[in-house]
Amino acid sequence: MTLRIGAEEEFHVLDAESGRLVPRARAVLDRLDGPGFTTELQQSAVESNSGVHHTLEALHADLAGSRRRLDAAASSLGLAPVAAGTVPLARPSPRTVTAKRRYRRMADEYRRVADEQLVCSAQVHVDVPDRDTAVRALCLVSPWLPPLLALSASSPFWLGADTGYASWRTMLWQRWPTAGPAGHYPDAAGYDAALRELIGSGVISDPGMDYHDVRPSAHQRTLELRICDACPRVETVVL
Repeated sequence: MTLRIGAEEEFHVLDAESGRLVPRARAVLDRLDGPGFTTELQQSAVESNSGVHHTLEALHADLAGSRRRLDAAASSLGLAPVAAGTVPLARPSPRTVTAKRRYRRMADEYRRVADEQLVCSAQVHVDVPDRDTAVRALCLVSPWLPPLLALSASSPFWLGADTGYASWRTMLWQRWPTAGPAGHYPDAAGYDAALRELIGSGVISDPGMDYHDVRPSAHQRTLELRICDACPRVETVVL
């Protein structure tokens, strides 16, 4: 059986001369024609969304093309997109949250955690027949998540210092309520019941805040792998 796959990549927006993270994602997006790119929680990040593909070669070509388009748009503004979990020169600030209602609510509720969400990841979607299959696959994939993180780790630096960790993004990310392993569930009904309880109790505000390392997508019929750092090389994402 051939599986359909797609990927989302997040990129930091840096000043090309100083190498510092800057909240100018909107300016970059305004230079990009057509769909395929969007904002993130922080104004210093841009997300690209690939098409759906049947082969790794096609996915590679799509991601590489998106990177070229993004680089051209950013460089015309004296900016540079960087695919890495974190960048060395960043300054957390509540003033750099993207002006969307949902993001503002998250910033108000989680404060410093949201301010320091200066991280980028790579997320891979794999088509599944139904949500029950996604939950079963989640349980089977979970033991392989640590090796996948190790292969993609690209975030040793934070606020100008070497953290001593290969993926400091992972350490920052773990502060969100649902970050980390999803656990094991017998079926989609069990998973969705747990998710409803998290929302009903106020732990998270909506299904989009299901930040487990691997999860059934909230919007598509896919299993979403979320554990990887943003990867400097397209080949690592495809791997």
